Amino acid sequence: MKLMFVGPPGAGKGTQAAVVSEKHGIPHISTGDMLREEIKNGTQLGTKAKSYIDAGDLVPDDVIIGMVQQRISRPDAQKGFILDGFPRTVVQAEALEGIVKLDKVFNIDADDEALVRRICGRRICKDCGAIFQAAQLDSSQSCLKCGGQMRIREDDNEETVRQRLKVYKQKTKPLIDFYDERGLLYNVVSESIEDTTKEIMDVLSKME
Repeated sequence: MKLMFVGPPGAGKGTQAAVVSEKHGIPHISTGDMLREEIKNGTQLGTKAKSYIDAGDLVPDDVIIGMVQQRISRPDAQKGFILDGFPRTVVQAEALEGIVKLDKVFNIDADDEALVRRICGRRICKDCGAIFQAAQLDSSQSCLKCGGQMRIREDDNEETVRQRLKVYKQKTKPLIDFYDERGLLYNVVSESIEDTTKEIMDVLSKME
């Protein structure tokens, strides 16, 4: 089962991909996580990518495509995978078609203002990587999963978020038409996490 999740920043792609990954035993491949790991390790790729990410722009195609191709060739991805954050442009989608055929693309969408509030309120655990909204945490602002210290991503500020949404609309939304024309697209309106998960799981159950 080769899947892809597309949608604006903060729509819940990563959350839903993680649920499906655990349920179906296929890897959740997040290009954002892969890039942040490179940045954390101070690699040449990470240094190059950081300047684009900090500005709210997309990392160049050649860097992302090569990284994804290498990842999906690993043994754990041979039975399927979930792409989260790639492709983001039609050019990337066309390149992906030359590498692998997808079975379904889920477009998870939400209102812009809701996305800004959601992203700016996002907190991430430094220890286990769990993500919560600031309003969910108690006064200690500790992780509800492991008790670790929560942090705010550098790019989770309103100015950068609005720029990311602008870039998404200009460069990424054409993907919706691209995959719709190929009969692979399924649209989901992101409201509650539970309702979104149920809708996605219902679609996948019909594919098995």
